[in-house]
Amino acid sequence: MKNTFRLMVTFIFLLAACAASGPPTVMETESSEPGGSVTRKGNLTNLLGNAISIGNTMPSVELVDSGTMKSVDLSQENGKILFLSIVPSIDTKVCEEQTHYLEEKGDHLSPNVERITISRDTPFAHRRFAEEAKLTDIRYLSDYREARFGLATGLLAEDLRLLARSIIIVDQTGIVRYIQVVPEQSHLPDMEKAFAFANSLAK
Repeated sequence: MKNTFRLMVTFIFLLAACAASGPPTVMETESSEPGGSVTRKGNLTNLLGNAISIGNTMPSVELVDSGTMKSVDLSQENGKILFLSIVPSIDTKVCEEQTHYLEEKGDHLSPNVERITISRDTPFAHRRFAEEAKLTDIRYLSDYREARFGLATGLLAEDLRLLARSIIIVDQTGIVRYIQVVPEQSHLPDMEKAFAFANSLAK
């Protein structure tokens, strides 16, 4: 009888855990265009700024390195492949999932690929998140001041003034080689496709 009761308690606990975790987040394979539009839970929003495009150099714009509080210009960081994981806000479920994916499943990336998360969260929010989530092997850059990065890439969402969920990969010479702007912002980008592309540049 006791064993039956224990089994019932365990079963109920597992059901509750599954219900709490919810369905897995959709990984999106399609892409919108920078400077175009995306949806957030079905609601359309325009993307503001100058649209970045494949084959062009990264725009020269200052971000803040959340670890050092120093200014960073990605257009000047040649020599490594830059894997830019762009999220609206680090403190939301899908953004957290995307950042976990970047660190935990990006370990098979070439050592010549630098993993970077960019959002409009403050550097202090980035540091707190990295410590609490134990995601400290990636670099965090903040566009919190004037959204210059968002406007320089065509990735600033008009409604909330946050960055659109995207992946940008920049080669060793500073040329943009890959862009995915997630059409529905509640979905994840195709991280595995982006990982494979970044590794192909490193060969």
